[in-house]
Amino acid sequence: MNTLLLEPHNGVLHITLNRPQSRNAMSLEMVNELRAVLAQLDDQVRALVISGAAGHFCAGADVKDLLSADDKAQLQALNRAFGTLLQEVEAVPQVVIVVLQGAVLGGGFGLACVSDIALADHQAQFGLPETSLGLLPAQIAPFVVKRIGLTHARRLALTAARFDGVEAERLGVVHFVERDPQALAERLDEVLGQVLRCAPEANGRTKALLLASVEQPTGALLDQAAAWFAEAVMGEEGLEGTQAFVQKRKPRWAE
Repeated sequence: MNTLLLEPHNGVLHITLNRPQSRNAMSLEMVNELRAVLAQLDDQVRALVISGAAGHFCAGADVKDLLSADDKAQLQALNRAFGTLLQEVEAVPQVVIVVLQGAVLGGGFGLACVSDIALADHQAQFGLPETSLGLLPAQIAPFVVKRIGLTHARRLALTAARFDGVEAERLGVVHFVERDPQALAERLDEVLGQVLRCAPEANGRTKALLLASVEQPTGALLDQAAAWFAEAVMGEEGLEGTQAFVQKRKPRWAE
């Protein structure tokens, strides 16, 4: 990996965006490397923690990639590749946690919006700067709308306004805001502890159920949910979890 640092630890894969010279701007190479990592995940990985090197999360798309494109078709493919990455990050069964510091702009903002749990430094700088550059937040927009709603997304996208971690929490972009790196690290440990208490397959199915609830008709979704519930009760995790409850012990995945 040329643009990522990977550190697996106790069922958690820590992914660091590592292009500090450009505030971890999202190049096509980084997009492809992230997609390759996602494609190789197995059930031994229960959570992903995505952060950025050198005090920044991600400053958006790499403008150099845009300027080096040969034609409209190449630009279109480049842009759509990032949208595919966002779809894949959102859909993985693992819990995706982002740790947001410094620049969280454009594509970085979009990546934050497809996380399951977002932690931020209070001074992190969020925004959708695309329109101030004469561009569109093309692949990011649907995910921002799902995260914070249409009315807030319209204001932010049409003004390119910057805002800090405190405002990001108010808008619903992030779940926790901390005042210093130590507090941020402690919050991450707390959240990971909570995630790892949950059964991995149950978490994956629950995540799929929650995402489907945004788009699928309620009746069909509840039919699917009932089938998944029955499978869970009769499955290995369900049997282990209920036995552990009766026996007043931790289930094996939480040990």
